Amino acid sequence: MVRLAAPAKFGPFARAKALDFAPLPGDPDQLVAGFVQRAGRNPVRMLSVMSQFALPVGAQVLETLQVVCRDTDLIVHSFLLTNAGYELARQQGIADISAQLFPMFSTTSDFPAVAFPELPLGAAYRRLSHWLTTQIFWQGSRLVYHQVRRSHPHLPPLSGWPFHGPEQSRTPILYGFSPRVVAPPDDWASDRYVTGYWFLDPDPAWHPPDHLLNFLDAGPAPLYVGFGSSIMRQPQQLAQIAIQALARTGQRGLLGLANDALDSGQLPPHIHPVGAIPHHWLFPRTAAVVHHGGAGTTGAGLRAGVPNIVVPFTTDQPFWGRRVFRLGAGPRPIPATKLTTNNLAEAISQAVSDAPMGAKARALGRRIRQEDGTSRAVTIVEGLWR
Repeated sequence: MVRLAAPAKFGPFARAKALDFAPLPGDPDQLVAGFVQRAGRNPVRMLSVMSQFALPVGAQVLETLQVVCRDTDLIVHSFLLTNAGYELARQQGIADISAQLFPMFSTTSDFPAVAFPELPLGAAYRRLSHWLTTQIFWQGSRLVYHQVRRSHPHLPPLSGWPFHGPEQSRTPILYGFSPRVVAPPDDWASDRYVTGYWFLDPDPAWHPPDHLLNFLDAGPAPLYVGFGSSIMRQPQQLAQIAIQALARTGQRGLLGLANDALDSGQLPPHIHPVGAIPHHWLFPRTAAVVHHGGAGTTGAGLRAGVPNIVVPFTTDQPFWGRRVFRLGAGPRPIPATKLTTNNLAEAISQAVSDAPMGAKARALGRRIRQEDGTSRAVTIVEGLWR
């Protein structure tokens, strides 16, 4: 049996997959919004935002997890629960595995840590950025945990960092992205596994709405523009920039923006609002996609084989924007704070007219679609557990 412990909003998803579900307190959308509004690209401020998010719910999360993880055989934990998952596994004498969507907690000289900029300072800077990221997360997590434990002294003390020590005793990491997008660096240890993306199978009960099908059939492939409803800063301004850039370039557009950013009655006929449409269905039907550069959205955009225009806001998004550009699958990323009608229109024009870029995006999409990251991850988990 598999049990999923996650924020309560994921309950319907877990039940639809017939998983035993344990709701955890805290709304991850609030955390992401905090990153955008207060942290931006500053890793220290990111830690501050995480601390403010974790402190009010930390004790309840830990107490819930102690019950949920009782009598389990293996704990797979994600980014925010790295320390909790590791400690619970040590208490019970069972194995644990870290599952990450971006390259965290593994030092390399190939690229800087996701929250750090790409600077021409060489391998030493890149390795230092990973060390600093680990220290910021580890030391910051310890401080937050100690604060929680002052008022809940029954909680056990922290024993250590999951990724230090000899390979046979530390926590292995599964990375849920394609090796075509981030190849495993030569200086990573053998307990770091890049499996490929963890895409879900399509829901057979889902069907696209007629109004969307009618719009798609009425003209050439549109561009999709969406930045995630939980990270919108000045949503009306972003919507207007997108509408004006599409008009300037003569492109049709699908706007996946928050409802309060759009007045659908005032949209021109070449613009159509869309809600929560599955990316695996929608993106291949577009000429290009404009998005914030989240790990999942980037994976879906690259899998679709169309150019990706990345407008990063915070956390790992600048990293994915640089990666897309370096792969030749999209224009240079445009930081959200510098987005204008002019530079978005220039990026759109490049994405739809640059033949080599389109060819690289299509080739990369074909290779990603040939991967089965989920099956590979399951095989690795089973092997490590046994």
